[in-house]
Amino acid sequence: MQELLEKISKKEAKIGVIGLGYVGLPLAAEFAKTGFAVLGFDIDKDKVSKLNDGISYIPDVQTEDVHELSKKNLLSATNDFGKLKEEDVIFICVPTPFTKAKAPDISYIISASEQIKANIRKGQLIILQSTTYPGTTDEVVLPMLKESGLKEEEDFFLAFSPERIDPGNKTYTIKNTPKVVGGLSERSTRLAANLFSYITPEVYQVSSPKAAELCKLLENTFRSVNIALVNELALLCNRMGINVWEVIEAASTKPFGFMPFWPGPGVGGHCIPVDPYYLSWKAREYDFSTKFIELAAEINLLMPRYVVSMVADALNRQKKAINDSKILLLGVAFKKDIDDPRNSPSEAIMEMLIEHGAGLSYNDPYIPSVKIKGKVFKSVSLTKENLSSQDCVVIAVDHSSYDIKEIVEHSQLIVDTRGVARKIISPKVVLL
Repeated sequence: MQELLEKISKKEAKIGVIGLGYVGLPLAAEFAKTGFAVLGFDIDKDKVSKLNDGISYIPDVQTEDVHELSKKNLLSATNDFGKLKEEDVIFICVPTPFTKAKAPDISYIISASEQIKANIRKGQLIILQSTTYPGTTDEVVLPMLKESGLKEEEDFFLAFSPERIDPGNKTYTIKNTPKVVGGLSERSTRLAANLFSYITPEVYQVSSPKAAELCKLLENTFRSVNIALVNELALLCNRMGINVWEVIEAASTKPFGFMPFWPGPGVGGHCIPVDPYYLSWKAREYDFSTKFIELAAEINLLMPRYVVSMVADALNRQKKAINDSKILLLGVAFKKDIDDPRNSPSEAIMEMLIEHGAGLSYNDPYIPSVKIKGKVFKSVSLTKENLSSQDCVVIAVDHSSYDIKEIVEHSQLIVDTRGVARKIISPKVVLL
C-alpha cells in the first residue's frame, strides 16, 4: 500500500481506464492533465485509433486537449488488455444498461473484471465507477479477482466510486464535483481517496462499496421521483386548465424547502431511466417492494405516449389526423446540447408517430442520423420553408441553438414539451 501511495504522490502511478465513453474518457483526460500517464482500454477499435491520433469523439473532451496530452505521452489507448498488468490503478467505466425485463445487465462489468483477473498483479488498486446495484463490488467483482489467487487488502485493493458526469454541463465538471469513495476497508478507501484528490478538491469517504453504490442510485432516483412528480402535475394541470410552467415558476420564488424540477416528454440518458430499476431489482432480494420508486419510473415512461396524444389532439382541432400529417420533431438527444441519444424519449415518440402513419422527420444539430423501427432517418435542415411545410412541429429537446421565436413564427402548429415557448403568446403553441 505504501509503495502505491508513494507512486501516486510522485505522479508515477500508471492509470488504466477500461471503457472510453462518456465517463471513462473525461476521467482519463483529467488524470492525464494533472501529469499521470493514462492508458485507456476499449474494444472499439475506432475509439482507440482516434485517441491515438489525438482526436476526441466526445464533446466534453476537447480534441486540442487530447492532441496535446497524446504528444506528451500522457494519454493513449489500446485494445490489448494484456497491458493491464502494467497499470498501478485500474478504473472500470463500462456501460450498465438493463434488459427488456428491466433487470440489471452487468455483463460489461463481468467482462472487464475477467480481463483484470487474467492480468492482475500485486499492488494494484481497482476502482469500479460504473453505476450498479449495491453489492456488485463485493459480490461480483471481488470474488472474480480473488480467483487469481491474490488476497484482497494485501495483494490488491478494491473500491467503488460513483461517476458524476453530467454530459454537456459546463458549470460542474470532474474538477469541481466532489467524489464519493467506498473501499473494501480503510486501506482501499484511503488509496482511492488519495488518488482522486489530485483531480477534485473534495473527496467524501463512506464506510463501504455498498454505501457508495447506493449513493449513486439515490442521486438519480431523487431526480426520477421529482421529475415524475412534476410530470404528473403537468397532466393534472392540463385537465384543470392551469399553466404548470407558471405554477412551478411561482413555487420557485420560495427561498427554502423547494427545488424546481420541470416536466418534459420523458427521461433519457444512461442514469435516470436505468438506475431506479437497479435499486428496485436489488430490493426484491430483501423481500422489499420499492413501490414509490417504481411508480415514478412508470409515470416517466408514460410521458412519450402522452406527448403523442397531445399531437393528435392539436391536429384534431385543425381537422387533421396524425395519419399522413407531416410532423417535424426537434431534438433526439436525451437532453439539450449533447450528442447522446441513449434512452431518449424522442425515440419512443418517433416510434409511435410512425405507427400512427405520420410523415415524420427530425432535426438535431448534434445527431446527424438515427435508426427507428429499422429505418434510418437523417436530420433535416431547419429552414423557414421546412418549418412552414409541416402540419406540426414537436419541440422534444430545448437545444440552445434553436431560435424559438423563429420556429414559432414559421410553423403552423407547435407542441412544446419543454416549455421554451411559454412566454410567446400564440394560438399556434400547445404547451405540455
